[in-house]
Amino acid sequence: MKIIVAIKQVPARDSQLRIAPSAKWIAEDDLTYEINEPDAYALEEGLQLKEKHGGEVVALCAGPPRAAQTIREALAKGADRAIHIEEEDMGAFDPLGAAKLLAAALRSESPDLILTGLQSDDLGYGQTGVILAELLGLPHATIIMKVEKRDGGILVKRELEDGWFQHVEMPLPALLTIQSGASKLRYATLMGIKKAKTKEIRRLRAAELGAAAGSPSITIERIYLPQRTKQTQLFEGSPKEAAAKLVEKLKFEARVI
Repeated sequence: MKIIVAIKQVPARDSQLRIAPSAKWIAEDDLTYEINEPDAYALEEGLQLKEKHGGEVVALCAGPPRAAQTIREALAKGADRAIHIEEEDMGAFDPLGAAKLLAAALRSESPDLILTGLQSDDLGYGQTGVILAELLGLPHATIIMKVEKRDGGILVKRELEDGWFQHVEMPLPALLTIQSGASKLRYATLMGIKKAKTKEIRRLRAAELGAAAGSPSITIERIYLPQRTKQTQLFEGSPKEAAAKLVEKLKFEARVI
């Protein structure tokens, strides 16, 4: 069973974000980076399936050269090899462009199952996985909490609202987007870290993937902190009338009740 797991490197959650002098992105010089949390759960699901049913897990990452650190982490945890699409400015790709990049890199792999995180912690589009499935012509399901291998296919558990779940049988090959918290994440062992140094990382560039690959499609004009303003408003009338006006403001304008 060949399982592809798409992972992304994002700024660490405790990073102090500052706007770059160009005002077109955040300052990255002093940031620390980590694997996108939903992608970490996708990787864990892939590794558990491999341990139960055999096969291989391939980590797929599109990002700048520094993303090699995150790829090595995936290899240290148990992925067998990796594909790194080296692209300096992934923030300029919309979900369709990013999905085209991933699809172009995967066409020669013929995986049985592709796993992605539900969304990224930095941009949070939540669309790349399902668009990738459409580009590859694969059935897909989202917000997956559990995957079970069945004869000729899989049974997945989807999280719905208010504590409800949906169980769906799917054929293979397929693509799933994994929900955070689906399982307990493992740590890389010392032996795993040593083995990761010798595992294969195939490096590609967008130009090598042909005309089918995506291209930058987003231009950021300016990013800025929202202005914080204070405004005082007095409500006239009796206390009862003033209270009614206040409730109306809180409900329909501030939307806090």
